[in-house]
Amino acid sequence: MIQKIALCAALTAMPFILFAETEKKTDKKKLYSGKKIQALLITGGCCHNYPFQATALTSGIEEQVNVEFTVVNEGGKGTRAQISLYDDPKWADPYDVIIHNECFADTVNPEYIRKITKAHESGKPALVIHCAMHTYRSAKIDDWRRFLGVTSKRHEHKARYPVIPFAKNHPIMNGFPEKWITPKDELYVIEKLWPNSKPLAFSVSERTGKKHAVIWTNEFGKARVFGTTYGHSDETFKDQVFIDLLARGLVWAVGKL
Repeated sequence: MIQKIALCAALTAMPFILFAETEKKTDKKKLYSGKKIQALLITGGCCHNYPFQATALTSGIEEQVNVEFTVVNEGGKGTRAQISLYDDPKWADPYDVIIHNECFADTVNPEYIRKITKAHESGKPALVIHCAMHTYRSAKIDDWRRFLGVTSKRHEHKARYPVIPFAKNHPIMNGFPEKWITPKDELYVIEKLWPNSKPLAFSVSERTGKKHAVIWTNEFGKARVFGTTYGHSDETFKDQVFIDLLARGLVWAVGKL
């Protein structure tokens, strides 16, 4: 299913007073107001409320960034999907940035996975969120993990995890709290940071006391990649700190921050 997100069209159907009030509440300088960014959000699969997350992500970022989203939600709720989007060798061409927020852990076809990573390695920027890190985790090849910048194959329990900035001067972390405590979310165990990955913030395991990167950047071929392992719960996508982080990550990925 492919749909265009048209927030402005929905707002025009509201009474003028409500629209004016909404404008007043959100009347702040945009993070990016240049030429409209074309963004593709790929979502779907196991274990998460992806329709809600798609709406929260797109509407929240649109308040801060001049961006138009196309949303692809395919593959059902299982873990083995191969979505039809990637059958087109030029699937990524219409977009300035791709957001991966899907969960297909048991898809293992190397040719299929490389249809995706090839587009990014050639220079298509990306955001990778939460279960994108466990997508294709059963695959024997490392192409997807090199693209992500991290290797993770399991997570710990849900909790309210403190997030501690590691690289405070990075533009993505501009305005991020000294210590943000997540809504209840999952801590992903990071087994490996790949050589071109740079951690920006970490959380500490309540079980082992080990630090795990939870926000980072990666350079994959010619592409910038921004990643976070948080984003399991609806409450996380309702949190303004999280949405602001994704907005800055998107603008950074396309080289506008």
